[in-house]
Amino acid sequence: MQSRRAAPPDGGYGWVVVVSAFFIMGLTAAVLKNFGLFFLDIQSHFGVPTSTTSWVTSTTIAVFHLGAPVASVLTLQFSQRVVIIVGGLLAASGMLLASLDLSLPWLYLTLGVLQGMGISLSWIPANSMVSHYFVRWRPIAYAIASSGECVFAVMFSPFFQWLIEMYSWQGALLIIGGLQLNLCVCGALMRPLETAQSPLQEPKGGLERNNGPLPPKRKVIFQCSLMRKPELFLYILFAIFAAAGFFIPPLFLVPFASSLGMDQYWPASILSVLALADLAGRLICGWIANMRLMRNLQLLTMVVTLLGVVLLLLPISHNYWAILVFASLYGFLFGCVVAIHVTSILDIVTLEGFDSALGLFMLFRSIGGFVGPPAAGWLVDETNDYSSAFYLSGLCLTLSAVFVVLVDRLVQRRKAVEYEGHQAIHHEDWEAE
Repeated sequence: MQSRRAAPPDGGYGWVVVVSAFFIMGLTAAVLKNFGLFFLDIQSHFGVPTSTTSWVTSTTIAVFHLGAPVASVLTLQFSQRVVIIVGGLLAASGMLLASLDLSLPWLYLTLGVLQGMGISLSWIPANSMVSHYFVRWRPIAYAIASSGECVFAVMFSPFFQWLIEMYSWQGALLIIGGLQLNLCVCGALMRPLETAQSPLQEPKGGLERNNGPLPPKRKVIFQCSLMRKPELFLYILFAIFAAAGFFIPPLFLVPFASSLGMDQYWPASILSVLALADLAGRLICGWIANMRLMRNLQLLTMVVTLLGVVLLLLPISHNYWAILVFASLYGFLFGCVVAIHVTSILDIVTLEGFDSALGLFMLFRSIGGFVGPPAAGWLVDETNDYSSAFYLSGLCLTLSAVFVVLVDRLVQRRKAVEYEGHQAIHHEDWEAE
């Protein structure tokens, strides 16, 4: 008897999966995005330079990405449900242990390693589940799921600031850890797709066995050979440079605004507005991508280039409203990038190779995520100016767009060759008749 994964339902229980993924994005990526609110308190508490403090977030980002292949392998061996529940337990444990405030290296271990691995084991399977449940509506389904990061970021910015004031940053981490336990509930809702039996051999018991979950051991393996595809290799180079620029602005926006003499709640409000713009970008770009007005890679090239330009211009802001305008543009374009940069992997590999390709994509993206924030912190220490961090971020993102252009050309060339091959075969069959 042979079993295979059933065709994506493009709806039905898939929308429950989307809602669950929505909450997972909020309890992982939105928490990570608001780490900047803890930055100055941790730096002041331990009395260390900016670059040293930035290693906390940098470690979280790096482990989040390095854990992606592990999450992909575990997903292939077990199920998204199991992996997400384990990830939720790790993320919550990291926050709870970090609240003990033993030392700065302790924060590297707890907020960095445990929290990063927990986010990875939750975020990767959630993205995988949405991609497997949808085909036609995949761009908009992924946009809705990923928008959970923005919705929660809007609420978390003032909420975390209030928690820090009321209970100190240590108490805030303890409460956030309790919230992240809800990742386990979200994971429990991630029902694996049903299997479909081979028509050559129907099992006894009929529909009852047909509707059973996937067996725990599957003949799907992690495909490292995908790295031989030049399109995926170039797309990974895009990921490295883009990640180096992605994670700098959320970390340094609050310190940059504070350096201009703003009260503490004004910078927090900037993060909330940024998150709202991010939400709009994801939904609008997901809708545009679903309309197929242009190729995903073309759209990605446009928004990444514009994002880099906006970040290069952001440091000219010297008051709250100017920063708010540039932060809104940054948030909107960032949301556009997030809405399509993962689903664009499917333009490079097949659905069967998506889990492995996503794992490789996130693994190598960790290089940029790990190097970017400390490099920006070092520049800030050397220049005593937060503007240098945004210049570095904008330069990395603008450069990353070049690789997307190359990927798009290779993908189009490959499709043209495949089309000509199909036409030749069809012509031969027609002549044979």
